[in-house]
Amino acid sequence: MINGESYKPIIAEAAKMAIGEENIYERVFIFELLKDKNDPNAVAGAVGFSVRQPKFYVFKAKAVLLATGGATLLFRPRSTGEAAGRTWYAIFDAGSGYYMGLKAGAMPTQFEHRFIPFRFKDGYGPVG
Repeated sequence: MINGESYKPIIAEAAKMAIGEENIYERVFIFELLKDKNDPNAVAGAVGFSVRQPKFYVFKAKAVLLATGGATLLFRPRSTGEAAGRTWYAIFDAGSGYYMGLKAGAMPTQFEHRFIPFRFKDGYGPVG
């Protein structure tokens, strides 16, 4: 079993060494994708702001990877009682990536698939 709390810092340190700490921006909330003026089907960057400091960022890029997660917070869990507060739903999966992608002109595919954590008696986490 991989324990994320011990594994993630090791990977983060390797990433900092590989690409340089000056190229890493943490705690930046991206809210808009920038379209390429020469190619209306391409994204050329993103716009965001720091969640800790009064800073505004404009990123230019040759390629953009939108990896914001799904939209698990669009639906309420069916768990009741004590389990209602302990169900496993990522708090940051609010569908913002879907919004930004659609606004930038992405073709939505595979929307018929949705993350559904399996539930069993006295169990709170995803299975499988």
